[in-house]
Amino acid sequence: MTHLQAGLSSETTEKARLELNENPDSLHADIQQVRDMIVTRPDIGFLRTDDDFILRFLRARKFNQAETFRLLAQYFQFRQQNLDMFQSFKVDDPGIKRALMDGFPGVLETPDQHGRKILILFASNWDQGRNSFTDILRAILLSLEVLIENPELQINGFILIIDWSNFSFKQASKLTPNILKQAIEGLQDSFPARFGGIHFVNQPWYIHAMYTIIKPFLKDKTRKRIFLHGNNLNSLHQLILPDCLPSEFGGTLPPYDMGIWARTLLGPNYNDETEYTLTYDALHVKENYGGGDKECADKLLKRSQSAVEPGTLRQADRENTAQPLLALD
Repeated sequence: MTHLQAGLSSETTEKARLELNENPDSLHADIQQVRDMIVTRPDIGFLRTDDDFILRFLRARKFNQAETFRLLAQYFQFRQQNLDMFQSFKVDDPGIKRALMDGFPGVLETPDQHGRKILILFASNWDQGRNSFTDILRAILLSLEVLIENPELQINGFILIIDWSNFSFKQASKLTPNILKQAIEGLQDSFPARFGGIHFVNQPWYIHAMYTIIKPFLKDKTRKRIFLHGNNLNSLHQLILPDCLPSEFGGTLPPYDMGIWARTLLGPNYNDETEYTLTYDALHVKENYGGGDKECADKLLKRSQSAVEPGTLRQADRENTAQPLLALD
């Protein structure tokens, strides 16, 4: 094991070898081969090229060096093309802070049974007079920047659960093709994270219709990992154990505290009444952020590279199998 794999559990190291083709004997050579490709894109400013940074992109693309470089280039190109999004890209930016305080995103302390970090979004909490969709996307991207510093999560990945209960047609009408395309470009095409599943619950008919808008922008792999559960918790629990979910999703954990992730980023003195002018300090990401039983244990969050009331689900009356969105074809 090299210093680049320091801190990884033996189980995660083996998972990286089997699932991601990670070889400790060739890590430095793999990283250097990706770094050597940078000269082919003089139009892009590669602001960070250290070993640890490039390694997360290799893991996101299973050590396919050509695909890794493409993702690395898209990461910086997306930021160049959306300069306004990444201006004041820090936790105390007023727009990002408001979105975080409103639970965009929610981040569970307990991972799923496969070690994947669970992000949750309660769509109806989107107060469009308070938060722009762009600020919500910025808060999600900033949160991912913090979380992806953890090498365990670079390998295990993430799960996203979106609760659409009480999300009105009027709110949905604000999800225009342009902003949906921007979100897909920022998350699917330009960020080094492995998403193992995107789960919709309590989705109304117009969310199904929205799929026809975003479908052309989704990769086949992404479509196969989007699941529609409706109001059926049983199908959700077949994929994510109840032991790893809060009670809103029929889990055994306490109800989710919408402010916990904002407090983690803003620091121990966070409260809803205070305006902060602090710059993000990684020390605020507390070492005890993680926990649960042996099956749902997680590592602490590490430093960020960034310089720059929940709906309640209803138990289904009958057993159904979760439908991937691809089944809508």
